[in-house]
Amino acid sequence: MKESLPLLPTSVIGSHAIPSWFYTALEAIEAGKYGKTDKRELYDDAVSIAIRDMERAGLDVISDGEMRRWHFVQSFYEKMEGIEPEEPLRRVGLYAYDSVPRYRLRERVTVPRGLGVVEEFKHLKTQTDKPVKATCPGPLTVTIHLRDSSVREFYRDRLELFWEFAEVVNQELKDLVKAGADYIQLDEPSFAIIPGELKEYLDLYNRCVEGVDARIAFHICFGNLGSRPRGKREYGPMISYLLDAKCDEYVLEFANREMHELEICRELSRERDIGVGVIDIKSFYRETPSDVADRIRAALEYIPPEKLWIVPDCGFFQLPRWITVQKLRNMVAGTRIVREELTGSPD
Repeated sequence: MKESLPLLPTSVIGSHAIPSWFYTALEAIEAGKYGKTDKRELYDDAVSIAIRDMERAGLDVISDGEMRRWHFVQSFYEKMEGIEPEEPLRRVGLYAYDSVPRYRLRERVTVPRGLGVVEEFKHLKTQTDKPVKATCPGPLTVTIHLRDSSVREFYRDRLELFWEFAEVVNQELKDLVKAGADYIQLDEPSFAIIPGELKEYLDLYNRCVEGVDARIAFHICFGNLGSRPRGKREYGPMISYLLDAKCDEYVLEFANREMHELEICRELSRERDIGVGVIDIKSFYRETPSDVADRIRAALEYIPPEKLWIVPDCGFFQLPRWITVQKLRNMVAGTRIVREELTGSPD
C-alpha cells in the first residue's frame, strides 16, 4: 500500500465525529421506534457521511469512522456472552470515566461471532476507492469495562482474561486479512491507563498480531472521554518495550501535549514508520495549515520524511462534525505545504 501513497501520507486514527441527527436516531432506537432495516440504514448512512467527509478533506487513507461503535468500545460488549450490565458508578453531573456502563461476569466470557470488525471492513470496501485502514481494539482496551471483582470469580486474574481475548483479537485480525485488509491498526490506549506489567502487555499485543499478514499499526494514546485523558501522558517509560512490538508503524499522540517527547521518535523510527498526531482532538481550536506545517517540520527533525505519517492525535468522536471537518481539511492543507517544500509538489 505505502508505495502508492505520496510522501507524508495523511490518515485518521479511526473514529469520525457523530452527526447531530445520529443522537436523535439513537433515542428513537432506545424508544423502540426503529426496526432492523431502519437501524441498518442509519448506520450505513452514518458511515457514508464519514467516508465522504474524509474523501472531501483529501485524506490519503481513510476509515469507516467507526460509526457502528459507541464510545469507542462500548458496542463490543453486545458481542460478548457470559456478561450482564451493572449500574454505572455515577449518573449525575459530568459524563466521565466513572459514568460509563459496567459489566459483571456470569461465567467465562465468549465472543462466538467475533467482534464485528470484519463486517465493518467489508462494508467500507464497497463504499470507497480510497486506500483504507481497519481498526480494532486490543485485549486490554476491549475488556476495560468488565468488573475486576467478577473477573476473579472465573479467571485466575485479569491477565488470564486478557490472554483469552488476545486469541479473539488475533482471529479477528486474521479474518480481516482474509476479507482483503492490508492495513490494520490495533488500538491500546489502555497501555497508559491500566496499571500492570508493560512487558506482559507487550507480549499480549504481539500475540494479537502474530501471523497477521498485513501492514500493522500500533496506536497508543492516553484516553479520550469528554476530551479528557485518563493515563499519565508520557511515552518515555514505555519506549524500551515498544521497540519489541511487532508492527510497521507506531501511531502516537503529540499535538495535545504541545509536541512534547518528539525526541523519542528518533529511536522508534529507525525500523518503523511513525504516525505523528498533529491535530489536537481534545480542543475546539482549529489548527491552521500553518500550525500543522510547523508541527510536521518539528517532527521531521527526528523522523526521516519517508517514515512519517500525518494523523490526528486520536479519534474524533468527542468533537462536533463541523470542527472535525475543518481540522481534517487543515491537516491535509498543512501537509501539502511541507510536501511541496520537500519534493517541489504538494501532491
